[in-house]
Formats: sequence, structure tokens, C-alpha cells
Amino acid sequence: MTDISKESGGDTVWVEHEAFIDSIPRWVAMTFLFVAVVGIWDLVTRMGWVSAIILPTPAETLDDLFFVGHNLISGEYMLDALWTTTLTVFYGFLIAVAIGFSLGVLVGETKFGERAVMPYLVAIDTMPKVAFAPLFIAWLGFGIGSKVALAAFIATFPIVVSTAAGLYAASENERMLFKSMGATRMQTLLRLKLPTGLPYIFTGLKIAAVGVMAGAITGEFLGGGRGFGALIRQSASQLDTPRVFALILYLSILGLALYFTVVWMQRHFVFWNKSDRPGGVA
Repeated sequence: MTDISKESGGDTVWVEHEAFIDSIPRWVAMTFLFVAVVGIWDLVTRMGWVSAIILPTPAETLDDLFFVGHNLISGEYMLDALWTTTLTVFYGFLIAVAIGFSLGVLVGETKFGERAVMPYLVAIDTMPKVAFAPLFIAWLGFGIGSKVALAAFIATFPIVVSTAAGLYAASENERMLFKSMGATRMQTLLRLKLPTGLPYIFTGLKIAAVGVMAGAITGEFLGGGRGFGALIRQSASQLDTPRVFALILYLSILGLALYFTVVWMQRHFVFWNKSDRPGGVA
């Protein structure tokens, strides 16, 4: 809400008042939202509006959270499964970064990449990614390779788009300045376009950090193996929904760890770009 007031000199002063909901501290808002969601969840299960087979109670989910946590701490089979999933996510993310950045530079720096390569990338990205899982399994087997391939496949395109967009971020005046100073194409790329485009590139990396988790778990869910995705499939087949919820929550911790690692890197390498908007720092 914006108020207009007049100073003694006759100048108009615009005063913007912050809405009440925006003035609530983050930790208070997050705590309130968490309590509200759990309360509604508990009410729905207690009243029997949803079958316990479909939606377990918060208490049952909490019991399984402790069970899975104890299993992880004691180094039993779930720790091995989590480590397998972690490696899948890590390798898939690295491959996606390498391929996505290379293709992004090709698209952003060359007419060939923009006119010939990009249309094929868009066409591939519009295809349902899950449909490629059986192909990766047929090509690479039931081991970790097929899961890494699917995870990298899903996470690559956002990096391509963000890298290409970042290379276009430098203004025409900045590019002309480098050209007038005799900078080569490589010098302009390394010293102007890449530093200017880093905020865009990290935006793509954050999107990829979310996508690579989905790809890894989908691959494990469909292609077996020893990861958390296989445990989720096994628990779901036994209608053990509290265990499924618990495993998903631990996977969310893994996903958040990767996401906030990218956020930390962005703060370290793009320290000059500060943003208070939602998603700017997180």
C-alpha cells in the first residue's frame, strides 16, 4: 500500500507501507505454517476422512522417521541405500553441469548453436523424461549408470537455457567497449559475458539441483537397484505408507543439501549480486 503526502515545500513524497503479513519474521511464518499443516494432517487422519493406508498419521510417520534415522546412524542397509542415491545425484549433477554449460556456451556464442542445436534441445526437452528410463536401463543396465544418466538428462536443459541467457546479459555498450579495446572473442567471453551471466547460470544450477533429485529417484524407482528409490518402491508395494513418508522426508534433506550448496556457491562467486526477492538467496 502506498500513501501520498505533501512536504512543506510542496514536493510529493511516496511512502510505501509494508503489509502486515510481510512484516512477520521468517522463522515465525515457517513455524506457523508447519504447525498448521501438521494440525490439518492430524485432524484429517483422526476424523477418518482419509484411510490410514493412504495417509498415515503424523505420529506413525514420526515413528518411522526415528526408525529410519536409527538405521542410518547404526550403519545398516539404509545407510548403504542413501549413499548409493547420494552418489547418483552427485554424478548426475556433475555430468549435467558439464554438458549443460558446454551446450549453453555453444548456443549462446554461435549462430550454429542457436539456429541448429537449440531447436533439437527444445524438442528433446518437451518429451516426457520418464519415458527414457527404460531406454537408459536397456543401454546401461540396472546398475547406477542408468540412474545417473536419467538424472543428468533431466537436469541438463535448465543449465543450457540459463547459460545461453547469461551470455546474452551483457549490454551492447559493454560488448562494443571490449571490441574497441581489441579484446578477442575468448577474452570477451571469459572477462565480460561469463561474469555478467553468472546470476543466470546459478539460477539454472538451482533448478537443476531440484531436477537431478527427481531423475535419480525416478530411475531407482523404475530400474531397481539399492537406492532410496528402490526402498520407497518396496515400502509402497507393502502399503507401508509411514515408511514411504519417512524415506521421502530424508530424501528432501538430501535435496536441500545440494540446493543450498549451490546457493552458497552463488553467494561466494556472485557476491556483488544481492537480492531480497523470494528465491534470490534461497
